[in-house]
Amino acid sequence: MESFSLILAIVVVTALAFDFTNGFHDTANAMATTISTGALKPKVAVAMSAVLNLVGAFLSVEVANTISKGLVDETGIRPEVIFAALVGAILWNLLTWLVGLPSSSSHALMGGLIGAAVASAGVGAVNGDALVTKVLIPAIAAPIVAGVAALLGARLTYRLGRRADGKAAAKGYRAGQIASAGLVSLAHGTNDAQKTMGIITLALVAGGSLAPDSDPPLWVILSAGVAIALGTYLGGWRIIRTMGKGLTDLQPQQGFAAQTSAATVILASSHLGFSLSTTHSVSGAVMGAGLGRKGGVVRWSTATRMFVAWGLTLPAAALVAAIAEWVCRMGDWGTAVVALFLVASSAAIWKISRREVVDHTNVVDPHEAEPVGVVTTAMAAVSPPPTGPAEDLTAEIPADPSETKAHSAATTV
Repeated sequence: MESFSLILAIVVVTALAFDFTNGFHDTANAMATTISTGALKPKVAVAMSAVLNLVGAFLSVEVANTISKGLVDETGIRPEVIFAALVGAILWNLLTWLVGLPSSSSHALMGGLIGAAVASAGVGAVNGDALVTKVLIPAIAAPIVAGVAALLGARLTYRLGRRADGKAAAKGYRAGQIASAGLVSLAHGTNDAQKTMGIITLALVAGGSLAPDSDPPLWVILSAGVAIALGTYLGGWRIIRTMGKGLTDLQPQQGFAAQTSAATVILASSHLGFSLSTTHSVSGAVMGAGLGRKGGVVRWSTATRMFVAWGLTLPAAALVAAIAEWVCRMGDWGTAVVALFLVASSAAIWKISRREVVDHTNVVDPHEAEPVGVVTTAMAAVSPPPTGPAEDLTAEIPADPSETKAHSAATTV
């Protein structure tokens, strides 16, 4: 292995910074429903998720290989190109975190890599088949599959538990939520940590420190796992609030169905090497589970903003990365300018976020739930009420006393 150049060291550090933002940006994927239903306390939930993200990073390298070997032509990529790709991905992650939108860190990274590669070597540098089959198709299919599975799963859980004691059933489903949330965290580490492994491996190949077609070295796997775990532990509280309360009001039965469905989709995709968006999968599952309870609704105004962010992720990250690559092409001073811009922009976003702090103390504040809107109200009006007293018990038990007021408001709108 050749010695590290300065630019290669900068790329590795920047990639780990992206992995860190991926951790706190995507914590909501695993823990939002568990926190919102009261199954786990916020700090306990993010600590558990961080540990399982680290463990998941060691389970597979299939997704890492998709990024390092399949998406772009690794023989024509310079380390500066990868640095520019990471700049686009990090800035999009921070912007969507600031406004509390659960966009895809995976697609931000893919968009950044595609934009920088095209700016550097032309359209031919991107493997179109891999882009379509392993990125775009899963992006569309994942939320649909997870949503339908969660909807059916939620209805099945209510049907099976309609004769059960209400409080006992609620406790059982909360225990199930903890287990399923752990599975989502494990799946997230297996899928998302590998994306940073893949990008660092690609940089090492581009910099001549690894032979082409190499798998990620052990130190790359370990550092990527630690970075995403640390980010997860800090908790992306803004996005947790959106996923836990902004999309729908979930009861333990629905949370269990959503997390189990999402984890199954993510783990299956990791096994197949698909660079899947865990955000898309979990968001689709949450919306499906929200409609799985009789009278359950989805706040489509929040969902619409989220869909718009999903559609903008790839092109926005690609555009920023392409501009960054053009500046980096001017030499060492250009790379320094891009690095300073990244640091200054990140600091500015952080400072803006301090104007309205969201943390573990107010992440489930019922007063912050968004109004349900016209579409949701109409759906609730035509939905049949629960048919039996036992089912009514399990459906209506609030996860904790603080949720009672929010639940009453939602059901009376």
